[in-house]
Amino acid sequence: MKRFLLLTAMMTVITSGFAQKKLVLYYSETGSTKTVAEELQKQLNADIEAIEAVKPYSGNFQETMQRGQREMQSGETPALKPLKSKIADYDVIFLGYPIWFGTYAMPIATLVKDNDFAGKTIVPFCTFGSGGLNTSSDALTKALPKAKIQKGYGVRTARVAAAAKELDRFLKENGYKEGTVAPLPAYSAQQPVTDADKAIFDAACSSYQFPLGTPLTVGKRTTDESIDYEFKVKSSGFGGGESTSTIYVTVGKEEGAKPEFTEVVR
Repeated sequence: MKRFLLLTAMMTVITSGFAQKKLVLYYSETGSTKTVAEELQKQLNADIEAIEAVKPYSGNFQETMQRGQREMQSGETPALKPLKSKIADYDVIFLGYPIWFGTYAMPIATLVKDNDFAGKTIVPFCTFGSGGLNTSSDALTKALPKAKIQKGYGVRTARVAAAAKELDRFLKENGYKEGTVAPLPAYSAQQPVTDADKAIFDAACSSYQFPLGTPLTVGKRTTDESIDYEFKVKSSGFGGGESTSTIYVTVGKEEGAKPEFTEVVR
């Protein structure tokens, strides 16, 4: 009887979690974040809304970065068009954005400053050139101390096509979507990089527009679909000093698969 009651209680919690009202709220500059947002909306059957600046950014990468940098340095945030959705009506908000200068894009700074997210569960998702999920999530935690900032999802713009499969796992693992997935294995202990490891790293990272550094050690894991690498990398930090980052690389098992780097964690 006690076991039955426990199972019933667990099922009630899970069902109520799926029943929570969800909103996918996102800002997209080039369309990459919009692609991820629409996939999220599809898999969750959630409401969705785009965040729009009153004065749109140009869409030109250089001009957008220059404007964004000016706004960050001055503390000025862009005015936004009013939201049609009422944040108060939702339990869970999937908040999406591109990464600018290591954190969320400036329209998100306006959003979190001008709206009340107290008591809301916030699930960040982002697109980036190299990384920024961890730093932007930390920034959201500081900006929204009364909200519950949960583990987020990030994908490189170059790998947006992989988002659908990755989101399916992410949503099931974290209880936002019905279904189960087998847990991924842990990475092995870090070992010195071999010539073969270095070749994998170079194949994944050498075409990136900025130097990503020199791999020192690597941990590995094998899944049903890929061999994954966790490289510890020495690179030149801002100001010329050395810093260490973690770069994740994956190689699919399908014929002809090429190494891809998935994220840099600084």
